[in-house]
Amino acid sequence: MRKIREVIVVEGRYDKNALSQVVDATIITLGGFSVFNDREKLAFLRRLADKQGLIVLTDSDGAGFVIRNYLKGALLPGKVKQAYIPDVYGKERRKRHAGKEGKLGVEGMRPDVLLEVLRKAGATFEDETAPTDTGKTPITKADLVLLGLSGGQDSAARRQALLKKLDLPEHLTANGLLEALNLLYSVEELTTILNKDL
Repeated sequence: MRKIREVIVVEGRYDKNALSQVVDATIITLGGFSVFNDREKLAFLRRLADKQGLIVLTDSDGAGFVIRNYLKGALLPGKVKQAYIPDVYGKERRKRHAGKEGKLGVEGMRPDVLLEVLRKAGATFEDETAPTDTGKTPITKADLVLLGLSGGQDSAARRQALLKKLDLPEHLTANGLLEALNLLYSVEELTTILNKDL
């Protein structure tokens, strides 16, 4: 079991149960949309983010992104990392029917997938040495425009194709995409992917 320094925030108890079998970390449940009206929990999350850092890990459906976007606006950006599970269609074992969008949530992800999304989000694994600065130039909004992923006639379709190719959730906003790309790729690597595959 891998130990993670940051506090991980998930939507509900089943997500917490699945994640606690994979990592040794403090895992806080939000109780779904109830976090919108819970000022004490939000204040608690702010303190945790300031002290240890937070990783937000919600489902990749629309509801998960509503919660994620709310937290983005309510918490200090420099203290919060975003972990995105891929869009995988199916239903969790405990449920009779698939969710509204037919996607698996955090609780339905395989342990190796959960570890990988946490690694991609920049989680601090206590048993590893800290990553050194790669020196890569960050991808900017201007780069997204130049690469045809924003502001152009077919940019929405190109963005969706890229999200699918990179196994990122379809509900990712342009800002969320920018954040995820900066965690994973350099401008050169992204350009190569776009030129080769899209």
